[in-house]
Amino acid sequence: LLGTADCGPGELDADALETIGIDLSTIREKVEAAFGPGALDREPARTRTGRLTSGRHASFTARAKKVLELSLREALRLKADRIADGHLLLGLLREGGGLAAKVMADAGIDFDVLRAELDAQLTAQSPS
Repeated sequence: LLGTADCGPGELDADALETIGIDLSTIREKVEAAFGPGALDREPARTRTGRLTSGRHASFTARAKKVLELSLREALRLKADRIADGHLLLGLLREGGGLAAKVMADAGIDFDVLRAELDAQLTAQSPS
């Protein structure tokens, strides 16, 4: 999610998160402390045609599957036509027990404020 924080239209941006008190550099530091330096900067492996490949089947933990399910539910609730990064973040917040939630809580992020801001932004981005 942090890697997409400066994406184009229709995506959440760093400025919007900073307006509600989320310092992405602090979050990045905490993620890198947990997963190693440059963890958010690594480019995924691609085939010659540009398709993503890991060379093996990616398996998800039960928690990751739950977050994806909750993200889909958030996208449906907000009448979105796809799961965007904001829906994933809402899914992480709803699941609440993983490392992402811990990093955000340790950074002092108010989950209720973040949820409200995400809802407002995603509602504004959804097709009417």
